[in-house]
Amino acid sequence: MSKKKYVYFFGVGKTEGDGSMKDLLGGKGAGLAEMTKLGIPVPPGFTITTETCNDYFNNGSKYPEGMWDEVLKNMKMVEDLMELKFGDADKPLLVSVRSGAKFSMPGMMDTVLNLGLTDTTINGVIKRSNNEKFAYDAYRRFITMFASIVMGVDRMEFEHVLDKKKEKTNVKFDSDLSADALKELVKEFKALYKKKVGEDFPQDPMEQLKLAINAVFGSWFGERAKTYRKLNGIADDLGTAVNVCTMVFGNMGDTSGTGVAFTRDPSTGEHKFYGECLINAQGEDVVAGIRTPMKVEELKKPMPKAYDHLMEIYQSLEKHYKDMLDLEFTIEDGKLYMLQVRVGKRTAAAALKIAMDMVDEGMIDKKTAVLRVEPQQLDQFLHPMIDPKAKLKKLAKGLPASPGAAVGKAVFTAKEAEEQAEKGEKVLLIRLETSPEDIGGMHAAKGILTARGGMTSHAAVVARGMGKPCVAGCGDLVIDSKKKTCTVKDTVIKDGDWVTINGSTGEIILGETKLIEPAVTGDFAKFMGWVDEFRDMGVRANADTPHDAEVALKFGAEGIGLCRTEHMFFEEDRIKAVREMILADDEAGRRKALAKILPIQKKDFKGIFKVMKGKPVTIRLLDPPLHEFLPHTDKELSALAKDMGVSASKLKERNELLHEFNPMLGHRGCRLGVTYPEIYEIQVQAIMEAAVDLQKEGIAVIPEIMIPLVATLTEFVKLKEMTLRICEDVIAKAKVKVEYLVGTMIELPRAAIVADKIAQEADFFSFGTNDLTQTTFGLSRDDAGRFLPFYVDNKILPEDPFVSIDIEGVGALIKMGIEKGRSTKPKLKIGICGEHGGEAKSVEFCYNAGMDYVSCSPYRVPLARLAAAHATLAKKGSKSTTTK
Repeated sequence: MSKKKYVYFFGVGKTEGDGSMKDLLGGKGAGLAEMTKLGIPVPPGFTITTETCNDYFNNGSKYPEGMWDEVLKNMKMVEDLMELKFGDADKPLLVSVRSGAKFSMPGMMDTVLNLGLTDTTINGVIKRSNNEKFAYDAYRRFITMFASIVMGVDRMEFEHVLDKKKEKTNVKFDSDLSADALKELVKEFKALYKKKVGEDFPQDPMEQLKLAINAVFGSWFGERAKTYRKLNGIADDLGTAVNVCTMVFGNMGDTSGTGVAFTRDPSTGEHKFYGECLINAQGEDVVAGIRTPMKVEELKKPMPKAYDHLMEIYQSLEKHYKDMLDLEFTIEDGKLYMLQVRVGKRTAAAALKIAMDMVDEGMIDKKTAVLRVEPQQLDQFLHPMIDPKAKLKKLAKGLPASPGAAVGKAVFTAKEAEEQAEKGEKVLLIRLETSPEDIGGMHAAKGILTARGGMTSHAAVVARGMGKPCVAGCGDLVIDSKKKTCTVKDTVIKDGDWVTINGSTGEIILGETKLIEPAVTGDFAKFMGWVDEFRDMGVRANADTPHDAEVALKFGAEGIGLCRTEHMFFEEDRIKAVREMILADDEAGRRKALAKILPIQKKDFKGIFKVMKGKPVTIRLLDPPLHEFLPHTDKELSALAKDMGVSASKLKERNELLHEFNPMLGHRGCRLGVTYPEIYEIQVQAIMEAAVDLQKEGIAVIPEIMIPLVATLTEFVKLKEMTLRICEDVIAKAKVKVEYLVGTMIELPRAAIVADKIAQEADFFSFGTNDLTQTTFGLSRDDAGRFLPFYVDNKILPEDPFVSIDIEGVGALIKMGIEKGRSTKPKLKIGICGEHGGEAKSVEFCYNAGMDYVSCSPYRVPLARLAAAHATLAKKGSKSTTTK
């Protein structure tokens, strides 16, 4: 077995790695190796691999055997190439020690510059540079970095001393300090270091190097890096590489400088070189904002040769990588050196423009362009987003129930939301949880925030259908509706206070935050056309109204995968009849009330069918328990009793009779249809009468009637027979032919286990992954928000299973259900209608599991289309043309 290699060298003629080795060398190390091989000027150095980082932690924060010997060997190779020696008094080699993970994590991990400077080596630096000011400037920077990054001393301690020195010497900028002032500053910094650390600043360069490498490894598990990985879905076990690179200096005077640049504008995607730089500075100065940087094109005047060389290099690198790049460079005494190349971070608008421009330029093909845009980025096109430059006061975090950002004045009742909105006020509705009675206020509000509920709560589902941002289930909120206040830890939000929510991340932010409005252009439609060329799986939408259906079609839905009839029951013009039906003492009373609902439901279905124009529409029969349609407080019950002409005691008694200890596992779904068949009969009649009426008008209709919460074949058969009887009766009377299907939701583990039996009778399956997740985990989806964030934060669960499908558990049941179902009926149509259908990783799972389509809220349809295309291309082995 070959010995593991821990260190890879990069330098002219001896480079061991290349740009394809990001897993091992990290993005930065792979980029340095690739540029060196291309003949681009890169200071020589070596990369300690990501595997070494993992071995280091697995070995109790000790280097694996042989690693340090490789470091020394590679340091000798750098010395030979540079004709300098690390730690030498006359010709000292100085290095930088920088992190570099596989995936770019800007600013999240640590860097130490000017390492190797000591009281001895500084004399060699002065002698070789003939610049005492530069040498002491480098030394004071090194002490600050080493103390703060390696030893954990607060950097501001050194900044305060620096500020006093500038004040004392009457200068504004660090670069204006004299050599003598900098020399004094170094002494003061070393004294401060000793005071804070308890020992002298290390004078052994090898000790400095070891401690710096340890610090870079340690920064992989720093809070910044852990948070960034969590937000961006980056695994914790990738580790970071460490890049030890010969120092080049941008702070040697007016013929030196440093900068950061992008080969195209990362905000807009405009095809122009975009960047900033500083003369007589080191890289940290550009990022820190100590001095106002100049635009990169302004380099042309003071350093024309270096500028022209930079232009030549950026163009050649972009052609080589075939992507927009993020570059770092330093100019030392007029000579340009490249310190980093990586694929640049960009906004959604820039990602789309750059991808499409590069196709037009012949640089990439359409397939690569489609892979360049991440599905979640499409949210930025469809919803307002928080300005990335805004300073935020984040208060808490809930569930990202409906994407986009919203800003408004806090209101605590739906009525107040409507009243304030009518006056032209922007309002944000804050509720403990929403109910059907809140619909008007939800519509009036810019966004919705709830303390209770999950990803499939009333607030979440309705908000997604409306395209409104929503954060649900934030357990940190303490809402007092009477006082009209909301308390988050020590902060009290009062009625009328400005609040911002980010429905894409779940963040709650205090104050009025600047938003960036979405801009959907013709390019977006063209790009989505390319997406559909590479997509093998269908995408439908969850839509309960004609308006929802219109939105779904606008975003490219190919049908409706879930129309929830209970949402129609909540509408104002029919809730009274529904409540009459619930309160009825017998079947005759229920049928009398349902007869009032029939024409209204029929009108609903006609509206949706008409919009969909022959596209399939899957309608789920009534699912929730009946008590959800009744008000719950004594005040609300009394008002309803008066309105309906019944006694308040009778209404209260009926309400208590309907109460269940666990309604999500109680008398709901097909169980309602079995015990009260008249409810399902009236719904099926409304569906088919709407269908035959439109068929007579020459409008094609494809109804798919879906029976929810089936656990046994006998349940399904009983309700299917009823459905067929009514459908055929309506069709016979109308003398019109209508093609229709009768299928079921697979949302209980038992249904997945016996899917082969259910498939004997079902025309289609639709996986209801919200309930399937709930019943598989034994979790209440509306209550789990209180502890699921803790589970995710503490790695008990990798992700919230209501956000992204639990592939190991719920996914196994889905695969079982598909395999068993198709073992009975090979061409069985199968889809998904839970909100997982709009989450990229879940879409990929559904594609690989063999589903025919996914269905999600209308505003997530473009995301699902792109995710489906990515999944198709991944399965077929397509790669981006940027695999350098």
